[in-house]
Amino acid sequence: MSSDSPQSAESLRNPTGRARWYHPLTRYNYRLFMGMSLAGSMGVWMQRLAQDWLVLQLTGSPAAVGIAVALQFLPMLIIGPLSGLLVDMFPKRRIMMVCQSVIVLLAAGLAASAATGNITVWMVYGSCIALGVTSAIDGPTRTVFVNEVVGDAGLRPAIGLNNAIGQLGAMAGPALGGLEIAVAGSAAAFASNALLGLLVLGMIAAIRPGELYPGTPAVRGRGQLLAGFRYVRERPTLLLTIALAGLLGAFGMNGPVVLAAFAERVWHNGVEGFGLFNTVSAVGALAGALLAARLRTLGRKGIVAAAALFGLAQLVAALMPTLVLFTVMLAVVGLMTLLFLTSAATEVQLEAGPEVRGRVMALYLPLLLGGHALGGLLAGWLTEEFGVRTGLVVTGALGMLSAAVIGLLLWLNSRRALR
Repeated sequence: MSSDSPQSAESLRNPTGRARWYHPLTRYNYRLFMGMSLAGSMGVWMQRLAQDWLVLQLTGSPAAVGIAVALQFLPMLIIGPLSGLLVDMFPKRRIMMVCQSVIVLLAAGLAASAATGNITVWMVYGSCIALGVTSAIDGPTRTVFVNEVVGDAGLRPAIGLNNAIGQLGAMAGPALGGLEIAVAGSAAAFASNALLGLLVLGMIAAIRPGELYPGTPAVRGRGQLLAGFRYVRERPTLLLTIALAGLLGAFGMNGPVVLAAFAERVWHNGVEGFGLFNTVSAVGALAGALLAARLRTLGRKGIVAAAALFGLAQLVAALMPTLVLFTVMLAVVGLMTLLFLTSAATEVQLEAGPEVRGRVMALYLPLLLGGHALGGLLAGWLTEEFGVRTGLVVTGALGMLSAAVIGLLLWLNSRRALR
């Protein structure tokens, strides 16, 4: 009997009727999808880290690194809503193939230029923009494609696992990239991403179309671009959760700028320290990913609490007097990062209806990563003007303030709904 049969799906449910957390793993296509999500996420974030470090090497300026971070993520703010419409209009597997091909070409081009020494900061900036545009389309596509891979029975655990895997890749990629840069240089990190990209292309091609569940009908007609905006606007709790992710992206997701500056200016351990810091963050992220995958939901209060603890962990890390204590706190930051991001993304995706899920996630992801872009500029400026520790203290405090404000607004909205 096929594992996709209704009887098999029912056997993997607990007495409350909910699918067990491992239910999606019984499907061949989801196991393949999980592998390509991890490899793809690791590769892209490895590319981003290598670009950031190369900019620092070429310019010696944390502010220039902030510009690189902004160029990678600002395109998501500009074309994000349009990308959501593309996701809801065209076959998602085809979109993923095109996007992954572009990522491979970008990585291979930078690898060749860095290896020959014919690299300039403007070439890196151009690659940052191209990667940002590609990611703005690829991210929502992967997020929504999971619905076609597992169907309704395994949707909640699949979304949780997929978000955890994606965020884990976002932490593990920089860790591996930092180690590779320390050992073999930036060109090797770019080349590794190109190889990972080819592996992802192979896994996309290996997906069995006959085992996919039907997707939602392609949207047509005028006004569809604004449907995602209207849907979110009419649901205050959904809007506030997305806003919190954007604020945390701006004030908390500034690792490339902050960790590079700590390695260079505070602990004076260079690229080796940079790789170590990213590795430790990834270990914490692994713990957060495993915890988030096992939890059914944190609820709104839990998501706000995780956001506040995320900001607090950054603030405490900035004040650590020794390298050992700072490194330990980075693991805590990684854990809280994954716990918040995975829980928030799962909540948003499940609350959005299937007919607009692509457009809603195309609002969520650009706000999260676009906030990351603005946060890179902010962190770079604060680091340049006021020092590395002060920059991290300020951004951590702003993250905590954001959680407090959003938590208050969610409480007021629930009180209003009860009336």
